Amino acid sequence: MKTNITYHRAGDYLLPNLVPPKAPNIGVWGLRRKNYLLKNRDGIYTGLLISGELNAHLEETDRSANEMLARIIESMAEYEGITETLKAEDQMEWVRRMNAIRSAAEEVVLHDLIYA
Repeated sequence: MKTNITYHRAGDYLLPNLVPPKAPNIGVWGLRRKNYLLKNRDGIYTGLLISGELNAHLEETDRSANEMLARIIESMAEYEGITETLKAEDQMEWVRRMNAIRSAAEEVVLHDLIYA
């Protein structure tokens, strides 16, 4: 196996030009999935880690969870009749109802996606 490593001179020493790996773009849902796998599904976690697919799995889970959460909130708000008119007329009631919907939607995402 041949690698193309380049070096730079620092005084009397040749030091390799190292590039750190790309940092994964993992949000809160990806971190929750990681914690769940680590604590409850150690074999799956280890398999993903060893194969190098863990970060990709967590990024995909995070993206899917955010999309699912947005869809659920939108459909529940429509079903409950929460509109911009309500927001303009009674902001506190709108916030209360939207927070309740968001909490319910987060529970669905946790149950159906993160803990699956």
